[in-house]
Amino acid sequence: MKSAVEKLNPTEAKITIDIAYADLKPFVQKTYKELAEQIQIPGFRKGKVPSKLIDQRVGFDFVVENALNEGLNDFYQQALAEHELTPLSQPQVEVLSKPEGDDREADSQVEISVAIRPEIELPDYKGLKIEVDAREASAEDEQKALDELRGRFGTLKTVDRPAAEGDHVTLDLQALVDGEEVDAANDLSYEVGSGTMLEGIDEAVTGLSAGEDATFETTLAGGEHSGAEATVKVKVTAVKERELPEVDDEFAQLASEFDTVDELKEDLKKQAAESVAVEQGIEARDKVLEKLVELIEVPVPENVIEEQVTQHFDSPQAQASAEPGHDTEEHRAEVRENAATAFRNEIILDAVAEAEEVGVEQSELIDYIVNMSQQYGMDPNQFAQMLDGSGQAGMMVGEVRRRKALAKVLEYATVTDSNGKAVDLSKFVGSADDAAAEQGAEADSAPAVSEETAADEAATDEAAETK
Repeated sequence: MKSAVEKLNPTEAKITIDIAYADLKPFVQKTYKELAEQIQIPGFRKGKVPSKLIDQRVGFDFVVENALNEGLNDFYQQALAEHELTPLSQPQVEVLSKPEGDDREADSQVEISVAIRPEIELPDYKGLKIEVDAREASAEDEQKALDELRGRFGTLKTVDRPAAEGDHVTLDLQALVDGEEVDAANDLSYEVGSGTMLEGIDEAVTGLSAGEDATFETTLAGGEHSGAEATVKVKVTAVKERELPEVDDEFAQLASEFDTVDELKEDLKKQAAESVAVEQGIEARDKVLEKLVELIEVPVPENVIEEQVTQHFDSPQAQASAEPGHDTEEHRAEVRENAATAFRNEIILDAVAEAEEVGVEQSELIDYIVNMSQQYGMDPNQFAQMLDGSGQAGMMVGEVRRRKALAKVLEYATVTDSNGKAVDLSKFVGSADDAAAEQGAEADSAPAVSEETAADEAATDEAAETK
């Protein structure tokens, strides 16, 4: 087998593979053997049907096409390895020549078009200068943390007054569409002002006392009637307020490992300062990545991005879970831009990881999977099995590696705050909590286009079917 590559542009290649008949012959023989097991001809035992009779039944072209389909993945993978190409999409295959009835041992030639990972040249990324907002933990931050802790240990007490924001109410709901009931529920618990139920319910229940009701119009957001305009009748059956515990030594012993409230407050003060450091670290990390993207030109394969957009909007899973107004030109443009940005991030961070010889330890992968499983509310073992079953384990390794590469660039960077004060991010960069902090940030470096769209599995038998 011989192969040649023509790069049509930085993200697309045309691979021409010349397959000698000697290389294709084992796959032709395998095809004949499989067909001999399937075809039944009187006078011949199963598996013993001669190839000439098989040709008469299915045609020699059918045999050759099946042999090419069987062997093409191997030939394709050899060509990728030989020319050091990483595919990013399913290959498009065209057979230019193959054995025919009048030349049964002719050589074959196929042409494969595929999107490929672009090559980039890294600039000097050591010593990038980054400025973050000046932040300091305040007494308000400490008090907020204390109040949140008190809220976790608070109790609900029934009160005889109108409901207000922050109260917990017990509700009976009835939803009607065109005057007909489509849903109803009783004894629902809801925190007024949380915005976690129907749109308009906060305004409806605020000011209602136990036994009072109200009616409001809303758009249903789930179920069989999702997107329908509905009239909702809501009745408040109880109003409860959260009663917070007193801040004393007894509370400190209940809510923490400390014996005194002074020790608890000192720890909350320390946590507030650490939270500020994490916020600065996340901001610095995001700005370091932004600067890298500004410094490096990364060609983006449009067909790969379009595949991502199509998957996001047009796949059966996406359509089944889509909310009304989901598929708009504006939203498609947003998803397209996000996918392109994520692709650039991935290419750059992979290059940095390569330059820094970044590896991934088993313990680091486990930590990442545990943190991710918590976000999805899943058991870590079940989450890991789901990833493995869907072929995304390799994607997780790549993501952890890219996170470590970005942390390395941040480690090299010079970071100051808006007041000109140097910011020490050594604990943020090296802490075990860094990955969890990164996962909680909105500006994440996680790729939308990754190994699941390419890798070595790109050339499956289905994708390699001849035209």
